[in-house]
Amino acid sequence: MRIGELARRTGVPPRLLRYYEEQDLLAPAREDNTYRSYGEDDVAQVARVAGLVRAGVPTRLVKLLLDLEDAPAQEVPPSCPRTVADELLAQLDDLDARIACLSRSRRTLHDYLVRTEHAALLLEGPGDRTGD
Repeated sequence: MRIGELARRTGVPPRLLRYYEEQDLLAPAREDNTYRSYGEDDVAQVARVAGLVRAGVPTRLVKLLLDLEDAPAQEVPPSCPRTVADELLAQLDDLDARIACLSRSRRTLHDYLVRTEHAALLLEGPGDRTGD
């Protein structure tokens, strides 16, 4: 598929997809005419990258996360420079704070819905909700 189709399927604009490629977060194949060519794996990759970016993870750390997730445990170096470790620890603390904030907001929304006439909506799956 071409970049426009990938953008449509993922909701990520072509310009941002090109940025992901510049940051080595996405590596499309190239056709003979040099057009980018994307597959189903790229759809999943873009969804993962976009989700991390929306969660506030900087793209330089998205790359590191994806590399760590893809590497078998024995291939991950057992050490890294202290500056990198400090930055990763700061990101970990930041993610924990965001998760706590989101969890608190989720609990508030859930508890409110439980107290309304729409409590049954919570039993439906996310794709089953119509919004009426």
